[in-house]
Amino acid sequence: MKKNKIFAGILVILVFMLNSCSDKEEKKQNSAEISVSQEMTAELTAPPNVPRPIGRRKAKKLIVDMEILEKEGTMTDGTTYVYWTFGGSVPGSFIRTRVGDEVEFTLSNHPDNKLPHNIDLHAVTGPGGGATSSFVAPGHEKTFSFKTLNPGLYVYHCATAPVGMHIANGMYGLILVEPEGGLPPVDKEYYVMQGDFYTKGENGEPGLQQFDMQKAVDEDADYVVFNGSVGSLTGDNAITANVGETVRLFVGNGGPNLVSSFHVIGEIFDNVYMEGGMKMNHDVQTTLVPAGGAAIVEFRVDVPGTFILVDHSIFRAFNKGALGMLKVTGDEAKTIYSGTKQEGIYLPEGGGIQTMPDDGKVKTETASTDKTLEEKMESGKQIYMNTCFACHQAEGQGIPKAFPPLAKSDYLNADVNRAIGIVLNGKTGEITVNGEVYNSVMTRQSLSADEVADVMTYIYNSWDNNKTNVTKAQVEQVKSGH
Repeated sequence: MKKNKIFAGILVILVFMLNSCSDKEEKKQNSAEISVSQEMTAELTAPPNVPRPIGRRKAKKLIVDMEILEKEGTMTDGTTYVYWTFGGSVPGSFIRTRVGDEVEFTLSNHPDNKLPHNIDLHAVTGPGGGATSSFVAPGHEKTFSFKTLNPGLYVYHCATAPVGMHIANGMYGLILVEPEGGLPPVDKEYYVMQGDFYTKGENGEPGLQQFDMQKAVDEDADYVVFNGSVGSLTGDNAITANVGETVRLFVGNGGPNLVSSFHVIGEIFDNVYMEGGMKMNHDVQTTLVPAGGAAIVEFRVDVPGTFILVDHSIFRAFNKGALGMLKVTGDEAKTIYSGTKQEGIYLPEGGGIQTMPDDGKVKTETASTDKTLEEKMESGKQIYMNTCFACHQAEGQGIPKAFPPLAKSDYLNADVNRAIGIVLNGKTGEITVNGEVYNSVMTRQSLSADEVADVMTYIYNSWDNNKTNVTKAQVEQVKSGH
């Protein structure tokens, strides 16, 4: 009797699986047979914007024209990089289609570009996802067509050898294939895509940086960012919503190497279309987005404030750039959240590696060319924004009860050498600044003598401080203990 029940259970499962496979094949066949009678030009958008929803429109012949551009852009303040792009942005232009569309895709390679490229769209059923039909030299264009058979959110990327290099330089984006009848309506939609970058210089090193193949092979990323650069979704670039609105994020991961643990601090995803398909999960805190994969997340914003988008492999967020902001405005909802907000604390800390205070001596450096005060201020501001900003804030105001102010600081201005020593060696324990007691930890900053001199000069010449011009020799003297 027991064996019969087990056998019957297995039989039910097999029948269900066979029916499920049959249903999927039937749906795919039905998609292939959907006829198109009209033609329209696709609306393409740069991140974080997305084209208008498909809604209930019928399948059409969809004309997609995309241009490849190799162009210099900003990776972070003071650091630039030559990106290879689809449509001039990283990630590339967002493409929005529906099941049954016949997409006529023209890929143009700008004549000023140096390299041939192609495109592999994961939404394509066909050799190379279109790559075999779209290999195009600078100054030329290629056209091919495909039928959208499967609904979902799909990655596209360049597949020209060496494939990893082309993806690592920014050649990826998302194409959405909506189901018949469209996705359920929401109030706000945004396009967010993660990527990892590998540069000859370390994180935050100024100037034009070149791609480093060995770092890429070793998966040793200098930057892990949303939408192509550090700060692309922070400050004035933050995405926005109002209390009570529903937000849908189309989240992709171009890689080329790292998996994303996508999380929004202070929110829970009501719905997650797992791996960009049509299967939905609910009440999710963090969702994995594989390299070359995607997910759709939806949630309702119930309280105002700044909600932080991160890769929860958390050092990538605070030290390599995988961080964004969703700014929500509207009335408080005290029954949901009554705590005190602190805006601005969750910002990239840059590439400066920090350690706890110790008594170790730092190796003395060789002398370098003297800088003007203007040059030191420019360099010092960049260092400050990369390493000090999160705790001490943009105007040196600090964070009440947590981190002391640097602006108009009696403690800072009273003893320059003491302040230099704190930057070099860190500090723990109580200090009194402008009449307020603080008891926190200042980590030792791994900065060169030149960098310490520059950032201290910037601080002392800002925010009504005493205008000391800190020299490299002064920093080295403090290092040596004299």
